[in-house]
Amino acid sequence: MSRDRLHRLTAAERERYAASHPASRALFDQASHLIGRVPMTWMSKWSGGFPLYLDTAVAATVTDVDGHRYADFALGDTGAMAGHSAPPVTAAINRRAIERGGLTAMLPTEDAEWVAAELARRFGLPLWSFSLSATDANRWAIRVARLVTGRSKILVFSYCYHGSVDETFVILDDDGAARSRPGNVGPALDPTSTTRVAHFNDLESVRAELEHGDVAVIVTEPALTNIGIVLPEPGFLDGLRRLADQHGTLLLIDETHTLSAGPGGMTATERLRPDIVVLGKSIGGGVACGAYGLTEAVAARLGEHTRAGAADIEDVGGVGGTLAGNALSTAAMRATLSEVLTEQAFDTMSGLAARYTAGVQATIDRHGLPWSVSRLGARAEYRFASPAPRTGNDSAAAADPDLDEYLHLYLANRGVLLTPFHNVALMCPATEAADVDLHTGLFADAVADLLGR
Repeated sequence: MSRDRLHRLTAAERERYAASHPASRALFDQASHLIGRVPMTWMSKWSGGFPLYLDTAVAATVTDVDGHRYADFALGDTGAMAGHSAPPVTAAINRRAIERGGLTAMLPTEDAEWVAAELARRFGLPLWSFSLSATDANRWAIRVARLVTGRSKILVFSYCYHGSVDETFVILDDDGAARSRPGNVGPALDPTSTTRVAHFNDLESVRAELEHGDVAVIVTEPALTNIGIVLPEPGFLDGLRRLADQHGTLLLIDETHTLSAGPGGMTATERLRPDIVVLGKSIGGGVACGAYGLTEAVAARLGEHTRAGAADIEDVGGVGGTLAGNALSTAAMRATLSEVLTEQAFDTMSGLAARYTAGVQATIDRHGLPWSVSRLGARAEYRFASPAPRTGNDSAAAADPDLDEYLHLYLANRGVLLTPFHNVALMCPATEAADVDLHTGLFADAVADLLGR
């Protein structure tokens, strides 16, 4: 592959993007009161120098303010896994907001118990509490784990992702030493003082860190997702449970992204036995929400501490927010779980992701590229490495921002959106085979143009 050719093609795609999206460009240029000119700073990561501005989003289709329609595989980076404005969710929002009134109050609704019971059925943990994001759910669950174990540290995996939880921004460098992840913004203290780090798919590195005897909880996704999909090797997740038991450590499974594996995430598909499960954005159909679930044993130990006056979980103890569990978000969660992200829907979504993966793999094979594509249920992602990376560090090393920009712009200029920070594609219940086939054809054309074939 010629880098000069890559840069020439990317420059042409940038020009096409700028010429085709004058209204988005004008709105971006006028946004002088927003940090980075965007309402959330990661929106700056869209390729092309400025983001597309949203006009409408329905089902699996997004339309920008210039009138261009896109097959949307970004889906709000999982937040719209149910599809944009799924009818059961919008109906529930309207009932709560208009017919019954009261979006938030310091009062529970019956929806909250229904949602908790459904999560208990899907994930096997009996007791749940709500937040407005997976970040908060992780943060509060880590506090609970420290309280009930009496230990101060957590263990995470290098290049993991658990939202903006301070303690998780730690990696292992090339020498195997833990250090704050590059780009970490204003940490209150060196996160290596709170966190131990191991390599994903490396049980010996986990064992070595747990032998210090100070780890309250292992915090992990069952597959890494935000550094590219890194799937667990056979026996790895069972090994984590075994090591946690041996060292008196809890195991927290963060299913925020890996819910793509099925109705109960990888906790169900892999028959995992976590002490804590964390969920986020996808279960609310686009309405901000999060949740964490506890086993009876962890909940009992938490209760002992609260009854003894050692922990305040009802006021300022750091495990709640005024809007958490509000009437609107619990109504949206109930509609999403009961009518949209059903077992049948996941079967369809996973089938489409398999079709997507096969299309990408065919192009990789046709040209003999040293790339790979991995699938996790309804989610798929290609990486510029072969075989597929087995650790977060391996996946980070495979990053190629120039290739990312070219492929993302090529696709966007022709009606396909991928998640802007990496090459992940997610299927929702409204995704169609034609959307997948559009990507397959465009990906093949983009690679052929790149290779001059």
